[in-house]
Amino acid sequence: MQNTRDEALRLDKQDELRTFQQEFYKKTGTIYFDGNSLGLLSKPAERAVKEIMESWKTFAIDGWSDGEYPWYYLSEQLGDMSAGLIGANPEEVIVTGSTTANLHQLTASFFRPEGKKTKILADELNFPSDIYALKSHLRLHGLDPEEHLVRVKSSDGNTLKTEAIVEAMTEDIALIVLPGVLYRSGQILDMERLTKEAHARGIPIGFDLCHSIGSIPHQLSDWGVDFAFWCTYKHLNGGPGSTGGLYVNEKHFRREPGLAGWFSSSKTKQFDMEHTLEPAADAGAYQVGTPNLLSMAPLIGSLEMFQQASIEKVRRKSLALTDYLMKLVEAELPDEGFTIANPRERLERGGHVFLEHQEAARICKALKAEGVVPDFRNPNGIRLAPVALYNTFEEVWQCVQVLKVIMKEKRYKNYENKRGVIA
Repeated sequence: MQNTRDEALRLDKQDELRTFQQEFYKKTGTIYFDGNSLGLLSKPAERAVKEIMESWKTFAIDGWSDGEYPWYYLSEQLGDMSAGLIGANPEEVIVTGSTTANLHQLTASFFRPEGKKTKILADELNFPSDIYALKSHLRLHGLDPEEHLVRVKSSDGNTLKTEAIVEAMTEDIALIVLPGVLYRSGQILDMERLTKEAHARGIPIGFDLCHSIGSIPHQLSDWGVDFAFWCTYKHLNGGPGSTGGLYVNEKHFRREPGLAGWFSSSKTKQFDMEHTLEPAADAGAYQVGTPNLLSMAPLIGSLEMFQQASIEKVRRKSLALTDYLMKLVEAELPDEGFTIANPRERLERGGHVFLEHQEAARICKALKAEGVVPDFRNPNGIRLAPVALYNTFEEVWQCVQVLKVIMKEKRYKNYENKRGVIA
């Protein structure tokens, strides 16, 4: 394969998802490779927001039951539309809350310390907010997080070994919460194996899918995963602060949730106004408050596109884009101090490439000044996420050419080597 623009254009002509690019608002002169932090706005998402606003204007209170998308059932409808992305049954998925709010709900529901089982198993590479939430639940149970939160160590600072996680599943572990894809390195954990090992030891296990949903296929129901949770503003392109989602395996249905609320109720009983909760007989029981309709609306359009594209095609192109990016980095920047720190194996790699460089912060600033939007991760990481639905092979080629100029001409030295307020 040649490292030329013509080769990139040839790959773009073969792209089976190329028609979706025109559905997104892409800023002229900018290459956006930060879709694993915030996805771009799509025209279908924009139309869906306008439809929900129109239903408010037209129906007022009757919007809960009337219109194309009755609000009372929208969380369930979006859960149905999300189910295929994670390999779940529709009734096991609900769109609600936010990542951390949903983790709080699920931890309150599944963490039941008793006897010697008093510890939560996580990992030292997990996103900080997950750790904050888990520590807070330990404190609520009167347990010291320094003793009762076990974090699996990384041998290289970027990845986790499956065997190390399994070895940490000791008899004092009451709950396991792990990422599906590590947010820095993009490593995919072996969720199927880890679930099997956890259940063999009688431990419930759940996964944070923030960096995997919309990027890789899952089979949560087949694997028997107990629960999962995610945001929808990264690969799902739901917009800043868009409503999150959660999955609960059907074997846990008809349990009262740890944090009950107004929308935990069975839909047919909710307006009986009884003070005794009858939980919904599906994942809807794990809702708490009234749905945030305007934060859910973009997902109508976004998820429709995923249904049209299929997660299998998205994954196929994502792998091709990241393969191409890594190949170009190695070919064009062999002596510039970059280390490709994400897994190379396709089965172990998520939707982004993770480069390490001692000047990473200022390189990111230089890239942005030249029209390429990356993502810096402290202390020395550069995440580049070419997204299957809207990025191209030509953009990958252009990105590497820009990076080459920045390094050869040392343009990065025009910037401080420290992060901004928001990395």
